Amino acid sequence: MSALILDGKTLAAQTEAELAKRVAIVKEQSGGQAPILATILVGGDPASATYVKMKQNACKRVGMESIAVEMSEQTTTEQLLEKIAELNSNPNCHGILLQHPAPPQIDERACFDAIALEKDVDGVTCLGFGRMAMNEPAYGSATPQGIMRILEGYNIEMAGKHAVVVGRSPILGKPMSLMLLNANATVTICHSKTQNLPELIKQADILVGAVGRPEFIKAEWIKDGAVVVDAGYHPGGVGDIELAPPVDRVAAYTPVPGGVGPMTINTLILQSVEAAEKSLL
Repeated sequence: MSALILDGKTLAAQTEAELAKRVAIVKEQSGGQAPILATILVGGDPASATYVKMKQNACKRVGMESIAVEMSEQTTTEQLLEKIAELNSNPNCHGILLQHPAPPQIDERACFDAIALEKDVDGVTCLGFGRMAMNEPAYGSATPQGIMRILEGYNIEMAGKHAVVVGRSPILGKPMSLMLLNANATVTICHSKTQNLPELIKQADILVGAVGRPEFIKAEWIKDGAVVVDAGYHPGGVGDIELAPPVDRVAAYTPVPGGVGPMTINTLILQSVEAAEKSLL
């Protein structure tokens, strides 16, 4: 039996059609004001600029508006905090995205945590992370929340399954592990200091590659019938997992590209719309 392709691109497109209707309702109830996502880009990193543009385009596709904030490479932490405070106090701004990474002189964690919880639609604050971990209302970090939506959208059973997450970053590996735990999976978190990594990966019913290194996870480490989620994307169109050899013996997998990436952006937009809806209550 051929593996099920967990097509994030198609799922995102279906969700955008629903979001466009919800945006229209928000505009109707707010006197014509569309939901607004503020994007903050500090410095001139080309990849970051591309990602921000993709997020702004996604806003347009569903009828949202965006505030594009571009700050120089020499921006200080204090200047960035001032801009975030300004957006926090703007009632027409419903979500705030600070594009990672910021230049090295910026205290990125302090700036992330300055974002108001109700506008933390990218799920980057410590407060939001803690509430998510405790199963309290909060916006999940966009990439792992997007992965959860893929698994749910394709009816992948998580309860009781052994999920192995390779990676422990604060905006991907850590929240991913806790989201799977909250879905009643048994979770193993692996990282650069993990011993016997291949043996642990062979136990995975659900494998999430979030290590940030091209094809670091080898095909022979993956057991037959596993569900494989690749959160990496690298030049040449490869992810964190060497997927080509085992593609016919796994149960399901996310393609690279077209799997996790579209759902990351789609989740950011979805959570921005939710924030706008809550602001009307």
